[in-house]
Amino acid sequence: MSVEIDEETKQQVRQILTNIQNPVTLRVFLDQENCVYCNETKSLVEQLAEMAPEGKLILDIHDCTEDKSSMEKFGIDRIPAIIVDNGETTNIRYYGIPAGYEFSALLEDILDISRGETEFLSPSAQEYIKSIDKPVHIMVFVTPTCPYCPRAVRQAHAAALLNKNIKAEMIESMEFQELAQKYSVYGVPKIVINDKVEIEGAPPEPMFIQKLKEALA
Repeated sequence: MSVEIDEETKQQVRQILTNIQNPVTLRVFLDQENCVYCNETKSLVEQLAEMAPEGKLILDIHDCTEDKSSMEKFGIDRIPAIIVDNGETTNIRYYGIPAGYEFSALLEDILDISRGETEFLSPSAQEYIKSIDKPVHIMVFVTPTCPYCPRAVRQAHAAALLNKNIKAEMIESMEFQELAQKYSVYGVPKIVINDKVEIEGAPPEPMFIQKLKEALA
């Protein structure tokens, strides 16, 4: 199956993507035989690349049906997966199709990553995040129909853009139900940091920073 984007939305997306400054690569990992949403994910990113200015949004699609080497190279452990990469960072990830409200988060991530900077977090929050010198793993569980989830995803991805020690993942909880059950995801967004600190809901920035500190304590 393919994802159909209506013409009005395409026009809006084209306008947004004119603001891409430097080329961004979407590294997409699929399994055409064993994945329910892989075809839809492939369709979505292909249409997105067509809407971007020429040469600004590059697709690197890996069919992992038989060859898992690309998954191992980039540390991908579930599919479909998308890494948003500017040539310097590969730690901003989407697990599951970024549809519904998450489509806006993907667009905004692309713009931030094309600039290599973000205005989503305040200067004081950015200063703290840049100072982190230990590994941080942030999982943000979402669903496409959750209007509050993109904010939580953007927080996590902005942190990962600022510091290579941070890996931030959007996880579509309906596609990865076993993982959602493991982390007791009963509502979204739910953020899990380093497997030990949890936040339910989209936190205000001070709470997000405090929870990062708790996870590193």
